[in-house]
Amino acid sequence: MIAKHIPMRAKKQSDYAGLVRYLLDPQSKNERVGQARVTNCESMDPSVAAIEVLNTQSQNQRATGDKTYHLILSFRAGEEPDAAVLRALEARVCAALGFAEHQRVSVVHHDTDNLHVHVAINKIHPVRHTMNTPFNDHITLGKVCQKLEREFGLQQDNHTSKKRRAENEVDDMEQHAGIESLLGWIKRECWGDIQRAGSWEELHAVLSAHGLQLKAQGNGLVILSCDGTAIKASSLSRSFSKAKLEERFGGFEPETATSDEQTPSRSYEGKPIGFANDTAPLYERYKSGREQWAQGGMKEQELAVARDRKDHLIAGAKRHAKLKRSAIKHLRLGRFTKKILYATVSRSLTAAIEQAHQQHAAERRQIGQKCRRLTWADWLRAEAQRGNADALEALRSREKGAGDLKNSLSGQGHHRPGVAGSDSVTKHGTVIICAGTTVLRDDGRKLTVTRGGDQAGLTMALSVAAERYGKCLRVDGTADFRERIAIAAAHGRLDITFDDVALEARRRALIQAATQQESNHENTQQPKQRRPADSGIPADGGSRGFGASGSAKPNVGGVGKRPPPQSQNRLRKLSQLGMVRIPGGGEVLLPGDVPGHMEQQGPAADHRLRRPVSGVAPTSPAPNQAGKGRTTSKRKPAGVGASRPSSSGLPASPPAPSVAKHEISAIAASTKYVFEREQRRLTLPDIPKHCVYDGFLGDARFAGLRAVDGQQLALLERGGEIAVMPVDEATARRLKRMSRGDALKVGKQGAIRRKGRSR
Repeated sequence: MIAKHIPMRAKKQSDYAGLVRYLLDPQSKNERVGQARVTNCESMDPSVAAIEVLNTQSQNQRATGDKTYHLILSFRAGEEPDAAVLRALEARVCAALGFAEHQRVSVVHHDTDNLHVHVAINKIHPVRHTMNTPFNDHITLGKVCQKLEREFGLQQDNHTSKKRRAENEVDDMEQHAGIESLLGWIKRECWGDIQRAGSWEELHAVLSAHGLQLKAQGNGLVILSCDGTAIKASSLSRSFSKAKLEERFGGFEPETATSDEQTPSRSYEGKPIGFANDTAPLYERYKSGREQWAQGGMKEQELAVARDRKDHLIAGAKRHAKLKRSAIKHLRLGRFTKKILYATVSRSLTAAIEQAHQQHAAERRQIGQKCRRLTWADWLRAEAQRGNADALEALRSREKGAGDLKNSLSGQGHHRPGVAGSDSVTKHGTVIICAGTTVLRDDGRKLTVTRGGDQAGLTMALSVAAERYGKCLRVDGTADFRERIAIAAAHGRLDITFDDVALEARRRALIQAATQQESNHENTQQPKQRRPADSGIPADGGSRGFGASGSAKPNVGGVGKRPPPQSQNRLRKLSQLGMVRIPGGGEVLLPGDVPGHMEQQGPAADHRLRRPVSGVAPTSPAPNQAGKGRTTSKRKPAGVGASRPSSSGLPASPPAPSVAKHEISAIAASTKYVFEREQRRLTLPDIPKHCVYDGFLGDARFAGLRAVDGQQLALLERGGEIAVMPVDEATARRLKRMSRGDALKVGKQGAIRRKGRSR
């Protein structure tokens, strides 16, 4: 594991929100951003946490340095710790730097050959508002990495600092760009001759022989190459600074011009480095394209075209707005109306101009992305992504770690490179393929399953491996991975074999078992037709008799056993089927939704033929009866001698024999409405409780009017419940003039009047 601080080299201070946006940007890749974690912030959303960090940084106005610490934790190729280990490593490293209580956002990235974690740390303490800048953080990071590698069983790296800062930066540049640096070239080609020089003249001669010049600049010295590349002389070594050289050779003497200038024997060219394959043709294409963009000024030309397009859109919008104003001016309208029309035109013009500016900004971003100067390795990666096989092979020839063979597929034949359907390509030529939740990595030597591993993903991995490595595959990995690979190969019926004898036998056994199971399933689905002994039809399916299996008519079984095809799947016996109730349904069929002509209706009310028997307790209405507005529980409307109410709000005793027919229908309508609302409350809890009016007197609030079966019902809100009272047409007309929520007062005999006013 390597832990490294990425300092801000620009003059401006780093933007924490911009850093978080970069960390969370997928860059059109499915396999880039992994798990994101926020620490010591109120919000767990990284974007919101970035705003919180900016507020914390604004509390410290004294600090002049960078308030953001960008840390990277990188792991060896093929090493992928789980989420719990990554969280523990990130917490331990931050605590060693003194950032245990500081706000930070950590994001895992998977788009390179090495799994790495970016940690954006706020250097301002969230409580004390002081800034913490670790001293010699590279030493602290080296010590804590060595300790964590032993504790968590990670692959060990060299954390002893043997190079200066400039040399480390040169190594990073050569690794990422793939181009030999001037400092590295001098160290490899002429550093020994430079150290042996004994005077300014000898030093200038050695540098000239290698196409270099030593010049004074500012308070120090710089070394220039033929192509204009310059480095500080002190970056070669501390003994090569201006002060040290003047101690050895005296005051600085510039190089004297000679008439017979000699051609240098060698010079710095900035060629590709670290590639095993011959990349000269590709590098010439890269240089010619870069020079063409630089000399032709294509970026400036495209920016000028985009700028002209924006100006044209704005001018057209202004011209249309001017025409509209002229038309409004000649209209015979009032002053106020014209003012409104002018304001509308102004708003339209402002919106059009804003849209033109936004479109221009988007075009500038596209041009910048298209015309940006790519490094040599980035150019190769872009070419490989477009399907250039030579560029892909060049990337794969770079020096890199071998990695492990964990959960991988490989073959004996020649590898056929391909990037079709890939998510991205790394700088070492690893093609990343996303198959659902399964992630595959093809590095030219093996196809590794790095994440996921469901059956569909492993089937695709086998297909890709067979296409690129041949049909005889080698499987390396855990026992569980090998078993799942065998199952996927058997389930997919792929035309492949395994070089391992045991694994191949397992694949064949799984295919044989699956074939036998399918055969048994087919026999079960299509049983052999048997005939009774006395039917005169042979049981072996002979041709004697009508409907035998040997008949020319298809889909015809024994007589009386199965109906003919045209009579199958009908609803003749549907009434004999049982009914199943599914609990927890999302919708309820209310009584009002049931039509009156459905079968199996409840018995109709017989109040016309039978007189109510005094003293008989009412029964609860059956659901089908309630749906039709019939109930054996009746109650007189308010003001007509209503009986004593029950505690449930429903009538407690049957009406007297002298109750009129319309009074019974009014009570039935109110009971029906209450039942429907209570049933709807089962799925909509926000509906208040409804009950039949129980004869209360006093204050209430008007909640509306309803009409059920031709009967007008007044809704009275009282104590969080809705009382349903049958009213006559005259009372309903008076209540229609009231608004919902108006105060009411219920008097004797159910008289309703507005509170504070007479009837």
